[in-house]
Amino acid sequence: MPPQLRQPRTLAPPRDSRRKLRAVVLDPQTDWTRRRLQILLAIGAALTVLVTAGVVWSLIGLLRIDTPDNGVDGAGAGMVDGSAGSAGANSSVSAAQSALVEQDRLAEAELPQADLDAAQPGSLSTGETTILRIPAPTGVGPAAVATGFPRTPEGALAQLDAINRAALSSASVRVAQEVISSWAAQVGPTPQNWSTAKGLAALLESADLSSDASRSITIGVEASMGFIKGTVGADFAIPCIDFTITATTPGRPPRQVAAADCQRMVWQHQPTHAGGAGRAGGAANAGGAADSGDTVGGRWVIGAGTEPAVAPSLWPGSQESFDAGYQWLET
Repeated sequence: MPPQLRQPRTLAPPRDSRRKLRAVVLDPQTDWTRRRLQILLAIGAALTVLVTAGVVWSLIGLLRIDTPDNGVDGAGAGMVDGSAGSAGANSSVSAAQSALVEQDRLAEAELPQADLDAAQPGSLSTGETTILRIPAPTGVGPAAVATGFPRTPEGALAQLDAINRAALSSASVRVAQEVISSWAAQVGPTPQNWSTAKGLAALLESADLSSDASRSITIGVEASMGFIKGTVGADFAIPCIDFTITATTPGRPPRQVAAADCQRMVWQHQPTHAGGAGRAGGAANAGGAADSGDTVGGRWVIGAGTEPAVAPSLWPGSQESFDAGYQWLET
């Protein structure tokens, strides 16, 4: 089954090269401005190429491919013997490889890009776009992240929002690392390479703050717009969110900027045994840590593989945001 892929209309490509962008970020003379906040947060994924071991990811994928509607678990599949079992195993391997190819193709598909200025507060459009309704959480999961979202693309988007919101609003690199430790699949993003944690660290550093600056800066995170880039089966989706980020430091007016994020989200079924602490359960058992908030038989986590192509960071409500295919998000 081919991935379901949105095709937003094309915007102008960015003018600055990645090298020039990095120079601006690292320039100690650059003022604390909306532009710098956008560079540090909105396109952290563009500054840091996150590469997990492709071979390992492929092997993990081969260990388990969800067949959600057939009622067969890993133990049941292992009961089949003889030639039928061999044929079934070959079929599973083929399905696994096909799914991985589709997931990578969907993740790598380019999205429209825009200049940095388009992320700053600006003109609003009188045009219209559709509304994407996202579910509300039903509990609180590991690392104090809201959870309990359903096994739907909209549920994946809502979970990604909750993960980013908990990490960024903490204004603490340590807390952000705790968040990804609990909400990444095995072989997924780590506390050291997750783009959100690295972007937060760069943000705090640029403001001459410590890595735990919750008393020195307030970071507001609002999921304003978004869209579902596509899905592969029922357990893989790539949601994209255009956040409104508000940073406030003592003695300075609040600064706002749009910051977009797309991630591979995978559904992990609730394990039959009690989960432990630490990173989310691997693909072999498909389980995350058991938690009172996981009331829907599983949960969405950030999956393995390189982060998807960067989505444009566009000021919510601008004509550019409508042209890019963003929808208003409502609970």
